[in-house]
Amino acid sequence: MHTLSTSSDSVRAPKPSKNRGLAAEAYTTVRERIIRGELAIGQVISRRKLAAELGMSFLPVTEALIRLENEGLLESRPRAGTRVKVPTRQDVEGHYVVREALEVQAAMLFAERAERDERSELVKLAKRVDALAGQPSGDRFVITALHEKLHKLIAEFARCPALSDAINILYAAAAPWICATRPLPANSATEHQDLMRVLVNDDPAAAAEAMRVHIR
Repeated sequence: MHTLSTSSDSVRAPKPSKNRGLAAEAYTTVRERIIRGELAIGQVISRRKLAAELGMSFLPVTEALIRLENEGLLESRPRAGTRVKVPTRQDVEGHYVVREALEVQAAMLFAERAERDERSELVKLAKRVDALAGQPSGDRFVITALHEKLHKLIAEFARCPALSDAINILYAAAAPWICATRPLPANSATEHQDLMRVLVNDDPAAAAEAMRVHIR
């Protein structure tokens, strides 16, 4: 009996791993659709339809939606189901208050700690972001992704993992409404290049002030 039990357990063991893989697939698919605007703010998501479309059971789809809800991209309402989160004015204001606090600190640490090749990389990336942002017909998803990459790399090269993780989470939660809304006009055609010129100059105080102005 013991041998049969062990054999049975070995057959069942891969299922949780398989479910985790399917949940990750469902998570990636839904998250990308939200960020691209294919799932609009406030749109209800049917677990049954999503499971059927992806060829999955309810379990991995449910796990994926719970993860997205924990990250702030979805919200559940009594008797209304799960939908893409509709941000309140307080949510948006709070995002920028927290973002300013985190990214100002990241800019200071970047000015102190970033390596020369990392600084050079971000100067080039800033030029690319400004060039794409200046194109009226540019793909908003691509522009937003590159813009996020620039800011996330500033935090990464600041060499404070906790700070970098917090900024990544902040951007993830705001992704739906940032991509869905019309961006404010840039302060100049070289806005991000101007920012990086300050950040690469080994002056933490100046870097902090430049980032504060940029975020505001």
